[in-house]
Amino acid sequence: MSSHHALSTAFEPASIAVIGASDSPGSVGRIIFRNLVEGGYRGTLHAVNPKYERIQDHPCHRSIEDIGRPVDLAIIATPARMLHNVTAQCGRSGVRNAIIVGATGRTLERRIIETARESGLRLLGPGSLGIARPGSGLNAALTRIAVKPGEIALVSQSGALCSVVLDWASTQGVGFSSVISLGGTVDIDFGEILEYLTHDPQTRYILLYVDHIRNARHFMSALRSAARIKPIIVLKAGRHGADENDTTAAAHGGLADVVFDAAMRRAGVVRVNNLDQLFFATKALSCGFRPREDSLAIVSNGSGPADLAADRAKDLGTTLVNLGSPTIAALERLGGRERRSHNPLDLGGDASPQRYRDAILALAEDAAVTNLLVILSPHALVEPVEVAQEIIDLSAQLRLKLCCCWMGGGQVAEARSLLEQAGIPVFSAPEAAVELLHDISRFHHSQTLLLQTAGGGAAAYRRSGGARVLIETLLNQRRHTLSAMESKALLRSYGIAVTPTTVAHDATQALFVAEQVGFPVAMKVDAAELASKSESGGVRLNINTAESVWSAYHDIVDAVRLRHPEAHITGVAIEPYLYRPRAREFSIQVVRDAIFGPVISLGPEDASAPRTFALPPLNPVLARDLIDTAMPTAPRGPRSPAGTLNRAAVEQVLVSVSDLVCELPWVRELEIGPLIIDAEGAVAADARVVIDQGLPAGSDRYAHMAIHPYPLHLVQDWKVGDGRAVRTRPIRPEDAGLLLAFFNGLSAETRYMRFMEELDELSPAMIARFTQIDYDREMALIATTPDDAGTEQMIGSARYALAADGESVEFALVVADGWQRFGLGRRLMGALIEVARAKGYRSIFGDVLGNNPKMLRLMHGLGFLVQPHPEESALRRVVKALHGK
Repeated sequence: MSSHHALSTAFEPASIAVIGASDSPGSVGRIIFRNLVEGGYRGTLHAVNPKYERIQDHPCHRSIEDIGRPVDLAIIATPARMLHNVTAQCGRSGVRNAIIVGATGRTLERRIIETARESGLRLLGPGSLGIARPGSGLNAALTRIAVKPGEIALVSQSGALCSVVLDWASTQGVGFSSVISLGGTVDIDFGEILEYLTHDPQTRYILLYVDHIRNARHFMSALRSAARIKPIIVLKAGRHGADENDTTAAAHGGLADVVFDAAMRRAGVVRVNNLDQLFFATKALSCGFRPREDSLAIVSNGSGPADLAADRAKDLGTTLVNLGSPTIAALERLGGRERRSHNPLDLGGDASPQRYRDAILALAEDAAVTNLLVILSPHALVEPVEVAQEIIDLSAQLRLKLCCCWMGGGQVAEARSLLEQAGIPVFSAPEAAVELLHDISRFHHSQTLLLQTAGGGAAAYRRSGGARVLIETLLNQRRHTLSAMESKALLRSYGIAVTPTTVAHDATQALFVAEQVGFPVAMKVDAAELASKSESGGVRLNINTAESVWSAYHDIVDAVRLRHPEAHITGVAIEPYLYRPRAREFSIQVVRDAIFGPVISLGPEDASAPRTFALPPLNPVLARDLIDTAMPTAPRGPRSPAGTLNRAAVEQVLVSVSDLVCELPWVRELEIGPLIIDAEGAVAADARVVIDQGLPAGSDRYAHMAIHPYPLHLVQDWKVGDGRAVRTRPIRPEDAGLLLAFFNGLSAETRYMRFMEELDELSPAMIARFTQIDYDREMALIATTPDDAGTEQMIGSARYALAADGESVEFALVVADGWQRFGLGRRLMGALIEVARAKGYRSIFGDVLGNNPKMLRLMHGLGFLVQPHPEESALRRVVKALHGK
């Protein structure tokens, strides 16, 4: 079985045909064919054009079918009217991949993709600029720019932006491992490209320009997988293409920006907002510049530039480091003005190279300082080149991440060039330097979010059964909007505290209900169609007497009928009035984004206030990140002092809401508001839920999610022959301790059979890799059993990971020595095979040592075909087809 990615023949082609190759000056076919020849392409190159006998000293074929044998890659540079026929010819000729350079209309696109699918032809484009792999001599791009080899992959939906970045890179000495212009993405999309680049040894960093996304789950899964290994920078256009307050909108060419931003944070990538930031970040990555903390110290020879940098840092939320007392004392010894001991640090217009050096060394001794921005303005008394040389000499010996800003033009040009040659990022404006530090340092924070595996606990999964019955009952009644009482019942089923609600259908009933509830009460109209009860005049609070209940009932009904005569009023809901003078009111909302599915937002109850957004599933860490943004001034702690907010209670509500939307795909909208929060906890005072038909029959149960949650449905409890209880379940990040104890308990022989090398310990990186997985593209099932003390212990593991071809998965299996005769391996592998089959993978395979007869017998018994290994004679390759079996 080949370990090559399915797109290897597109980006590492052994043969290429340029259909529409030409000798006509300025033509697309001429430029691309010339680039392939002059770039030193080492495979077989064919020219195809019925108008020519030869093109650039190469024989020319009348059609792709005349070549007489399949080619790996066809580049189609013909007029739009010929595209369908040419695509059909490629399919009949066995062409594996094709790049469509020209643009097409929607109708033609559909015809082309249908024709390509019939023959298995993969398409890049239409409207693609082409591809380049400089390290392999492959330049099949519509560009006049020579692309330098490097470690950065550029993937863009815009051919024009590719040209801009390549032109800039040619002047900056920045090289690329790959340049891939996606164009219209009717077939090959970001997901497959990212999968390929994840396995590409020539690629160390990835740049993405995103215009639109067709398959959010595939995109997010591949993006998160790649970001675990390689830093990714994303630039997206159309940030204001849709109404930013409408998170369900997706304008053509752009998504709702707040949702996209939340997705990128969760994917562990760096997002930049303009081309300058993309250029700066690219240059910094190529120089190895990787700040880890979003904090900053600034040193300058003038207060104005330093203050500009400080202002921009505060705009972005970048912390200006508070210097320690020893650092302040050392800086004061430099002499001069008192302000030299503060951050930003002003060294004065006469700052000498030695003063810069002493200041930087003093700051380097401060443990709180990790990132340092050095600014120089070309005063008459300063020496830009000498200061630059001091910084270059210091950079190799300091732990600090240094970034420079040499302001001005001709007087600092030589110094700036020296810094660039030394690999130190240098800018001409302080704001740009601060933005770079902020953008790159966010990568490390985003990585902490990426490594979080979230999804409901077992309790949430059990709760979903009753909630499903409730929702299905309402759908059978053709209901879509739940009443406040029904909405609160749904929330309560997931452990969210709510105010008890009873609906009175007339004023007399309201009197009795209020007496039963106990004064004071709150009264709210019960009309499912109303999105805002307050704005409709349907809310009365702090009602203390029976007389007030009577009049409030009629006032509410009359006010709502006046403003919304079409509303169906079923009565007035009565509930205890919560008097919490030190509480604050927030709201939690869930909406269904057209691309990314459910999105959770948190913000003040005031509708005009800004909100923060996150993609579910959430766990406590991810919920805290959302809270930190929405409530930056709220004190932390499980039980905050009186007058503050209980953040832990809000965290639990967010996780419960996330569990609800993960397990109930019928929920289209949800709003808790107000959510009343104080030191005692959080209570949902009102709620509104809108449902629809959910997922089509036969869909993945989490098809509505952009990020696959923890798959609770795979948890199974069973017993071995001697009656001992065993649980098989997907692994979680918190299983790191279980995994380490399991590995340490394995015999040396079992370890060798599993890892095929002598491995004495698992590194922290290996433990993280084994426990922090993306359930959409890999799976790890572990078997556990309680020990004598009732504590869970791990006794086996079976896992698969997506192979490079994107169609099959590679498995690994290991069982504790004392459990190898109880059918545990067969049980684990059977469950793993069913997961892989349900995901639609073509086959599952693994490598087994030839001297491991027990594993080979197990594989044979499970229906695997045992074959010679294609590379190692000591191994056997075991393969099982999954489709139709």
